[in-house]
Amino acid sequence: MTPALVSDPAAFGAALLRLPRPHVLQTSHWAALKAPYWNASHHLWGSLNQPQAAATVLTRSWGRLPLRIQYVPKGPLAVADLDQWLALLTWLENHAKRSGAIFLKIDPDVDAESELGRTLVEQLQMRGWIFSADQVQFRNTMLSDLTLDEETLLAGMKQKTRYNIRLAGRRGVQVGLSADFETFYDLYAETAARDGFLIRPRDYYLAVMTRMQKNGLGQLLLANVAGEIVSGVFLFRLGPTAWYFYGASSDSHRRDMPAYLLQWEAMRWAKAQGCTTYDWWGAPDELGEEDRMWGVYRFKQGFGGQFRRWIGAWDFTPRPRLYRTYTQAMPRLLDWMRRRANR
Repeated sequence: MTPALVSDPAAFGAALLRLPRPHVLQTSHWAALKAPYWNASHHLWGSLNQPQAAATVLTRSWGRLPLRIQYVPKGPLAVADLDQWLALLTWLENHAKRSGAIFLKIDPDVDAESELGRTLVEQLQMRGWIFSADQVQFRNTMLSDLTLDEETLLAGMKQKTRYNIRLAGRRGVQVGLSADFETFYDLYAETAARDGFLIRPRDYYLAVMTRMQKNGLGQLLLANVAGEIVSGVFLFRLGPTAWYFYGASSDSHRRDMPAYLLQWEAMRWAKAQGCTTYDWWGAPDELGEEDRMWGVYRFKQGFGGQFRRWIGAWDFTPRPRLYRTYTQAMPRLLDWMRRRANR
């Protein structure tokens, strides 16, 4: 089955909402934020009113060089039908070949433990796809069920988490919606420096937050103590899901537990928007204390988040020699960038 190429962003966005678990990274708004380095094309199987599948394909080229990589961020999206998925894979493989891509990467939110997930992984392996060393997005996550009422949500949390939420309130922590993206970025940069992770330039985050919040796909929440901003989260949302995408905190007033009340208010806000799932966006590769994300995992688990493993990112490689060269060079470049950032 050949998909339609959809040029109307609004029509494509509406079609995404008619698919199971639409993802915000498949929207035209996210694709626009990747320009000018990435060019986007939006493909739809079925009709706009009854879509069967969709894929936003991002393509990056290097000048006049015959070098091109492709990525379907958190996609493709499709109904839970194996035949549809196999047709999708066939089209993506042919598309990558026609485009002369070194590789095409997918990382759909398909449960690795489901029957579809297990079968899809088998098919990917049989067709020569490679489980990617570069997972780009988090393979694993934590999910909270927002269909529950607030009392039930609180009851499902760890006792210490409930205590810290209430403690923050007693100590004067206040949480509100905001558009103060500059202050959030300063806090985010402070967090990155403290915790040793690489972030993008200020203008990138300001563009992301401005565009997503303006178009109803995101919301900034800030926590303050006596007027001092001490913690913040930026949520993405689309259809039934809200994602805890960016988080930041100051060393100031940490004993007042602002992050706990902030997350609870973020969940309440998402629930009020009609979201049924709160995606905590990230969990360890392996559930053990030696994993660098163990502390973050325990924090999210305290709110009742349930661990979910997706099938992860897979690469189709029409040009295997160039793929090997690329995958060997890119980790070295990223390591060099991290060392420079931590100087």
